[in-house]
Amino acid sequence: MARVIDDDDVVIDEVIWTSKRSAGIVANRLFDLQRGRLSAEARVLTERFPDAVVDSMGAMSDLNWPSLEDDELKIFEAAVPILAKRGVANAAGDADRRLDMLVSSAAELRSSWTTNESRCVEWTGLFLSEVDLDAQRNDIPEAIAEADSIESAASTLGVSSPAHSPSDIEWQALRDHARGVVELTDRLNSHENAIRDIAQQHVPSLSALIGPLGAARLVTLAGGRERLARMPSGSLQVLGAHAAMAAHRRGAPPPKHGAILFSMPQISKSPRWVRGKIARFLAGKASIAVRCDHFGGEPWGDELVSKIHLETEAIKAKFPKPPKRR
Repeated sequence: MARVIDDDDVVIDEVIWTSKRSAGIVANRLFDLQRGRLSAEARVLTERFPDAVVDSMGAMSDLNWPSLEDDELKIFEAAVPILAKRGVANAAGDADRRLDMLVSSAAELRSSWTTNESRCVEWTGLFLSEVDLDAQRNDIPEAIAEADSIESAASTLGVSSPAHSPSDIEWQALRDHARGVVELTDRLNSHENAIRDIAQQHVPSLSALIGPLGAARLVTLAGGRERLARMPSGSLQVLGAHAAMAAHRRGAPPPKHGAILFSMPQISKSPRWVRGKIARFLAGKASIAVRCDHFGGEPWGDELVSKIHLETEAIKAKFPKPPKRR
């Protein structure tokens, strides 16, 4: 039902929903109301009273609004789970939520991969002492995973056979561990490729500036693209610096950048005394980029991004030596 009431809560006019009702139809109506649309009855009254102010919460604002009858209440209760399921299904179209799932999942995979990969390399080095654990690090898990024996793995890696070979059951454990690392590597690459794909569509300008993986992490840390777009550049600059910000609250100097911006070579490979200046400059540009993405601006191209990166080199050249301490 829709009503028109005056300032004294007197009902001027009302239109009652008289057509067929069912849980699905009620769910459709509730979905439209959630999106800010007027019901058919409200539209009729809007045409009759064009100067009336629409109150979407009218049923709660009007103390005299009729209560639902038992059959109406049953239909309403049946419509609620239908509406909830529709909301969950529609959430799959939210790029922010999809990025959050992917970024969080990739972080968990990387943590597991780092531990397992290190164990695989050290375990292999115990038997194959001639293996270069740095230069051949990426080759070790796959070589062990595909080998039939430790001697076969040694041949693949181009080193001598071990003086002491593992027992059959120990070799099986080592090979299974290496296969797990290879599988984790494939899963992690799959996750990161999916992140790149969504980020380049969702935040193309920001992805062009700081890379799609970094852009996705910024969006996730901010709680969504809109929140990141409305965030001051100074706050964007320190996203990911949780520990440093906590230390700052206890009296330590404020952080100059967060982990995401620091991962950019323009900052991480610069002298420490200019990192803050470059981080502040890039945070300002990143803030503009994500606003272009969110508010429908023209996506940034390679030429503009290259120009920005050249400006970071100019900042670095302007301060070749650390400032004198006072």
